[in-house]
Amino acid sequence: MSITWNDSVPIYRQLRERVVAMILDGALNEGDPLPSVRQVAADFQINPLTVSKAYQELVDDQLVEKRRGLGMFVTDGAREALLKSERERFLREEWPALYARLQRLGLDLKTLLREAPQDSENHS
Repeated sequence: MSITWNDSVPIYRQLRERVVAMILDGALNEGDPLPSVRQVAADFQINPLTVSKAYQELVDDQLVEKRRGLGMFVTDGAREALLKSERERFLREEWPALYARLQRLGLDLKTLLREAPQDSENHS
């Protein structure tokens, strides 16, 4: 298992985002255990405190829960909560700049859909 870290973003934030992506993508489902702090630290050769900090943010956001003696588990409703918050964040933070760029380039929805890569799960 390997990962390339972005030097401009703290590793714990990147690790948190990786777990969020796994939940959104369905690689981690409600009730699934997260890999142990020790395992993640060993796999990625990072400090266990870094992993703990990422996991604690997920707990604070109520996306995972600690089960004493058992580890961390994805909470019920985590994926739906993430979909809602990530959609809102996208529309608030990313969409305005993306929309402006599309306008500048003269790209419309029809062109974008025609040129979009075909995804076996999500194409119309």
